[in-house]
Amino acid sequence: MKKTKIKIFSAFSGIAGFEKGIIDAIGKRAVFVGYSDIDRYANMVYKKHFPKHINYGDITKIDPKELPDFDLFCAGFSCQPYSIAGKRRGLDDLRGQVVYDIFRILREKKPAMFLLENVKGLLSHNKGETIELICEELCDSGYVLDLDVLNSKNFGIAQSRERVFIVGVRLDLLNESQIY
Repeated sequence: MKKTKIKIFSAFSGIAGFEKGIIDAIGKRAVFVGYSDIDRYANMVYKKHFPKHINYGDITKIDPKELPDFDLFCAGFSCQPYSIAGKRRGLDDLRGQVVYDIFRILREKKPAMFLLENVKGLLSHNKGETIELICEELCDSGYVLDLDVLNSKNFGIAQSRERVFIVGVRLDLLNESQIY
């Protein structure tokens, strides 16, 4: 049986954490069609490990029509606006507003799935209103969601680091018996 390739676009890619995890999970089935990151030093590390991957630069300036099609969209979007260690300005912080670029790309490209990651503080930000808005926008974009908090210490990492993961599957790809 031939295994299907999965085309992936990664945003806020940093030093390619999602890329490493995906390759570890599915190997050569992963085909990275591009990524987006603006940090100079992170890009140097990323390019060292994945020199052939194309950086589309600043997500706020990406025209989704110019991106290749992809099946999976990954984004560990800016956490500083939501972290309890920061000022918690959320969507009033320019870094927090990049979530709207995620919505914009999802609505235009309509990938089969997405995986978003952020700090646990996202759940309590603005008394839960921010995560509610994010989930509503993702659902309105045509996705069924699952959300969970995972701690890195439970996955062989030598630190306790809780993160929110939001997984979405395009609604039209599911049948009614799969939705619960």
